[in-house]
This record gives sequence, C-alpha cells and structure tokens, in this order.
Amino acid sequence: MRLFLRYSEALLLCLLVLLPLTSRAEGLTVTLLLSDSSTPYQAFLDTLSLRLPASIKLIVQNPVRNENRATGADDLVVAVGMKAAEAAISTSLRSPVLAVMVPKAGYDSLFLGQSAPYGISAIYLDQPWERQVDFLYAVMPDVERVGLLYSPETRLEVAPLLNSVANHGGSVVAQSVQSTDRLFASLEKVLSGSDVLLAIPDSRIYSAASIRNILLTSYRHEVPLIGLSQGYVNAGALAAIFTLPEQIAEQTARQIVAFDKKRALPTPSYPENFSVALNTQVARSLEIRLPSEDEIRKRMRKAGEEGR
Repeated sequence: MRLFLRYSEALLLCLLVLLPLTSRAEGLTVTLLLSDSSTPYQAFLDTLSLRLPASIKLIVQNPVRNENRATGADDLVVAVGMKAAEAAISTSLRSPVLAVMVPKAGYDSLFLGQSAPYGISAIYLDQPWERQVDFLYAVMPDVERVGLLYSPETRLEVAPLLNSVANHGGSVVAQSVQSTDRLFASLEKVLSGSDVLLAIPDSRIYSAASIRNILLTSYRHEVPLIGLSQGYVNAGALAAIFTLPEQIAEQTARQIVAFDKKRALPTPSYPENFSVALNTQVARSLEIRLPSEDEIRKRMRKAGEEGR
C-alpha cells in the first residue's frame, strides 16, 4: 500500500510538471473576426497569416454573416474593424479581445468601462495628433491656421491637437457640425479662416456621400485638405498620412506572439508605422511646393526629436 502511494505521488508530480508543457505545445488559439471580406480586410488577413508562427492556430470568421464562433474556448479574440468589434463585445467578453483597425473614438465608445479576462486592447486605425500635425507642417511649414470640422460624437480630444499646432507656431480654427444639413455652412465658415483643412476619422462628416463636395469646396477656397488615406489623395486631397492594413497586420502579429508568451495584452496603441501619399497635380494647381516623401519623413523625425 505504501509503495502504491509513493507511485501515485510520483505519477501525479510528473503530470503536474508535464501539463504546462503540453498546454504550450498545443499553442495559442486565436479567433479572428473580420468585419467583411473586402480588399483591406483580405490584405490584413493575408499578411497576418504569413507573420504568425505555425504554432498559433488562427480561426477566421465573419460575424456579419452570422458565422458561429466560440465564446468560451478562445485564447484570444482579434476583432478587425468596427463591425467585428461590436460583435466581440456582444458575446459578453469571455475572452481577451484585441480590436484592430478601429478609430480611437470608436474603440472608446465600445470598450471604455468594459472588462474581460486578461484585458481589452486595441491598435487604432487613426494616427496620433502629434504625428498628424508633424506631417501637416512637414508638408506645409508656413501654415498658421489649421481648419478642423468635427461632430459631437467624435469625442474629440482638442487639447493635444491645440498643443501640437501651437508647438509649430500655429492655431486651430475648429467648428462643430451639429447635423449633416449644417455641414457645408460649417465648412464654409472654417475655410474662410484657415490655411489648410485637416480631416479626421469622423464618418458623420467625411463620408462617401460628402467627401467629393468637401474637396471641391476646399479647392474653390484654395485651401488644401490633408486626408486620411490614398483614396483621399486620389479624390483631390493635397496629401495624406495613414497606416495600411498590412502594416497593422504586422503589428498585430507581434502583439499576438507577445500575448502567447505573457498571456497579457498591452495598453491600446496607435499604429507604429505609417505611409504617405502626395498629390502633385493639386499642389501645382494651388501653387504649393511639395517636398519629397523622404524630406517629409526627415522633417517629421526632426520635429519629434525636438518637440517630445
């Protein structure tokens, strides 16, 4: 009997030692929720799949198509886009959630005050104010008045923007747009007192239905617009700073690998990398001398070193 007890204790000890090793060998299970199957989300998925190690299991689902997803066995849920983030929060957050390719204002409206095992985090789609303003002044160093339209729903944090523009010797001409039927009256007011218009990720203002008219109006006032994507530049913006889905996917892969080791998510963050687009035709029409992309990045690095 004593020999049997010693054998049982030894066996139990071996199992306790081997259990964590077995768990690690199985690898992390990540459920990836995609807002839709359009090109940006497919580009994100393709890059993420390439960057993740084979030990991490990736389960891809589209909650918009009502695909069933696990709600208790996920080691980590990665929600790509706002629709996916909304789907993640509707499942009572029984797993840690990393929301990516979401605007900061959208993330705050969904997740502030929520809780989940090991936390909730994000990689925002938009750029931090300091980077946007550094980019604006790298493109147009002599700007004095920066125009800004925003709706109350954006929860706009004005102070960091004001400080960033002030550090460059400028000021902000801001106008709240209370309703869509007041959009162009507010736009005219802002443009009349601005040297440049800075777009922000606010779908109530910069929508597919309004962006063309906003660009035409700003062009008529000879006030260039700094946009949010390559699409803005193609449509007539002077320049844009943005992060590609592939760049966010690479950052997401690094955070997933880190989560696999630490079982904890970092604090929400802005994109680490960014891309730049320039519209030389608009620059010529407005008689603006555009620096090269290399010069813009050089000026931004210098501004970051001096200002922060």
